[in-house]
Amino acid sequence: MARVCSICGKGGNKANSIQRRGKAKKKGGVGRNITSVSRRKQRPNLKKVKAIVDGSPKRIKVCTQCLKSGRVERAY
Repeated sequence: MARVCSICGKGGNKANSIQRRGKAKKKGGVGRNITSVSRRKQRPNLKKVKAIVDGSPKRIKVCTQCLKSGRVERAY
């Protein structure tokens, strides 16, 4: 599977991108108005890493949280 962490299975997410017009009431305007809502994708921060999998080095896609937490044993 593409764009998925091999360790924790973290993948993409869908979210809304909201476009607004106007000045906030707090700053002296009449308020912010939503002009359009469009879908967008949030993708995980994946790195291609050479890691030891089942005793042999392999190249896998791993999210940066797994790398930082030490869940991956890297092969140099």
